[in-house]
Amino acid sequence: MSLQVEKLEKNMAKLTITVEADEVEKAIERAYQKQKSKISIPGFRKGKVPRKMIEKMYGTGVFYEDAVNDMIPTAYESAANESELEIVSQPKIDVVQIEAGSDFIFTAEVAVKPEVELGEYAGVEVPKSDITVTEDEITAEIDKEREQNARIITVEDRAVEDGDMTTIDFEGFVDGVAFEGGKGTDYPLTIGSHSFIDTFEEQLIGKNIGEETEVNVTFPEEYHAEELKGKPALFKVTIKGIKKKELPELDDEFVEEVSEFSTVDEYKESIRKNIQEKKETEAKAAKEDAVIAKIIEGATMEIPEPMIDAQVNQMAQDFARRLTSQGLSPEQYFQYTGTTAQQLQEQMKPQAVKRIQSRLVLEAIAAKENFEVTEEELDKEIADMAAAYQMEADKLKDLLTDTDKDNMKKDIQVKKAVEFVTSNAKEV
Repeated sequence: MSLQVEKLEKNMAKLTITVEADEVEKAIERAYQKQKSKISIPGFRKGKVPRKMIEKMYGTGVFYEDAVNDMIPTAYESAANESELEIVSQPKIDVVQIEAGSDFIFTAEVAVKPEVELGEYAGVEVPKSDITVTEDEITAEIDKEREQNARIITVEDRAVEDGDMTTIDFEGFVDGVAFEGGKGTDYPLTIGSHSFIDTFEEQLIGKNIGEETEVNVTFPEEYHAEELKGKPALFKVTIKGIKKKELPELDDEFVEEVSEFSTVDEYKESIRKNIQEKKETEAKAAKEDAVIAKIIEGATMEIPEPMIDAQVNQMAQDFARRLTSQGLSPEQYFQYTGTTAQQLQEQMKPQAVKRIQSRLVLEAIAAKENFEVTEEELDKEIADMAAAYQMEADKLKDLLTDTDKDNMKKDIQVKKAVEFVTSNAKEV
């Protein structure tokens, strides 16, 4: 095999790969041996037809396609390794020449990892996140727990109030005529939920059980039923029942029921700590994102389009796997959302570009700072991965190829680069 490498614009390259004639002959013979049992010619037993006879009847190129498919993967892999290019896309293959007795020539157009010209990356300025925990935030968390432990009680001695859970009968009329879908019996409606149009719910406040009232509303202009868009309507409504949520008192007894703590003060302090930890985690992630975005802003790189396409395809495959794990096929998702695979990929493109830019600048920083990865660090990474897969670390290590380990080392270097730029960043 011989190779010629031509650098193209926008970080693309074309590999011209030549496979010697004797290897072509071997590939054609393998194709013949594979296909001969499927070919029937009068006068010959199936599987016993000579190759020359088949080529005479069906043309000399009858086995070329199989021979090409046989040769390309191995030849391309050898050429890619020999080229010493950092290829970041699937190859676009074009056959230049295929003929028995001659060399096989094909080209592979590939995207090459772009060079990154870094700007400032140590000491960039980013906004400081506020991680203060307020009393309102603590109260909101406690109220969520109280809501989850609320009792539903029946109300019989008062009129409807905001927040009540009512049961109603209703019938709607437009221009004095009842319209389709405008009638309901024993319908559950929470006042203030805004599940009904316009001011429907508010007009029930102050009404008593058994009372029939008239509610005047106007359908919105964007309403789904064409004949009702923008129309004024009158609903005749009867209140049939009222229920309300009764929240438990915030006291030591409540705290003991819903937590491992004994007093309100201990409970509040635990919630404060939880909120604090969450805010610190979010602030750390926000800082990392802001620092990397600032570094990308100051860096120069030209990302080839096939590299973006490859990243988008990977993201789309990951998305499809997540859907499948939730019991939903991609086809069902597109049907439910009214989108297409192409639209989804277009939506993913900006995020794909961001991921590529992030990885490229962090790898460039790791190289510039000469971050090394020790065997102990690699072993720890393997141990963490083994734990995630519920495997023994030694068994996983034996399964990993040298390429796998090299990729893991690159990931560790990228993590070191993230730690380096975030620890050196200035929060303002």
